[in-house]
Amino acid sequence: MTASVIKLKKEGLVAMSKKAENGTVGSKWAKFKRYLPLYLMFLPGAIYLFVNNYLPMTGIVVAFKNYNARKGIWGSPWAGLKNFEFLFASPDAWVITRNTLLYNIVFIILNTVIGIAFAIFICDALSKRMKKVYQSAILFPYLMSAVILGYIVYAFFSQQTGIVNNSILPALGMDEISWYQKPQYWPYILVFANTWKGVGYGTLIYVSSINGIDPSLYEAARLDGARKWQQIRYITLPFLVPTIITLTLMSVGRIFYSDFGLFYQVPRNSGLLFPTTNVIDTYVYRGLMETGNIGMSAAAGFYQSVIGFALVLIANGIVRKCSSENALF
Repeated sequence: MTASVIKLKKEGLVAMSKKAENGTVGSKWAKFKRYLPLYLMFLPGAIYLFVNNYLPMTGIVVAFKNYNARKGIWGSPWAGLKNFEFLFASPDAWVITRNTLLYNIVFIILNTVIGIAFAIFICDALSKRMKKVYQSAILFPYLMSAVILGYIVYAFFSQQTGIVNNSILPALGMDEISWYQKPQYWPYILVFANTWKGVGYGTLIYVSSINGIDPSLYEAARLDGARKWQQIRYITLPFLVPTIITLTLMSVGRIFYSDFGLFYQVPRNSGLLFPTTNVIDTYVYRGLMETGNIGMSAAAGFYQSVIGFALVLIANGIVRKCSSENALF
């Protein structure tokens, strides 16, 4: 009697477990069918991301090989770390790293500060019609290609026909300057050009963030006698902190992915300006196109990726310790 009862209980438990498994499988299948249109919409983007971003990463192996075009990537002999040794043994490694870091740090600071200032001005000091005009005007340089930006800079600083040499300096009683032969001026020119071109993107994002702030907060502050600067300091800026952190982290991730067009097209690839205009991107391009050293170019590109990835992790870790809700991951 006892054995039959135990047998019936076991059979009941087995039936219940099978039923639960069938129910789980059925619920998963129903959920899959429910979200199938979203999966199909996601599939082309996933394929493009894999083909465009991850499949070419197999080329990283070139950085560790003595590349021979006849033998191909996989047939070329291994070089180990010799490409990296050659890169870091030359003074170029320090120059391109210094230029890339310093330029992008200045770009991040200026674009953030000026972008916030412009956003506050657009939201507080302009009518609705003028807001649209200013937002369109400030975004226009951002949509401009680096080639056009290079011609605009050349129109100002050309030695023979430039506006600065032919109009501004004579009016000030100064001699003309060979701008494309004087590297000491180009840090300021490049910083100004980048700020003029890139500040509009951040400004529009900050404008959207400011528009999302509850207007009743400003009304209550005005009723309490708060001046405009106090409203900005205690209401606007604290609400912009998450946006500032997000944009800064994204910019930090692109520090070593510098603006190739800015540093190559705008200085017109002038060799005399290399000490102040040569960054990792232009160094890799010149190493590949002019010297034909594919292995060293690949090593510089790999170095660029690793340092950029490390900077993102470090910056995000700092943000997570200070304000975990604003960290990217």
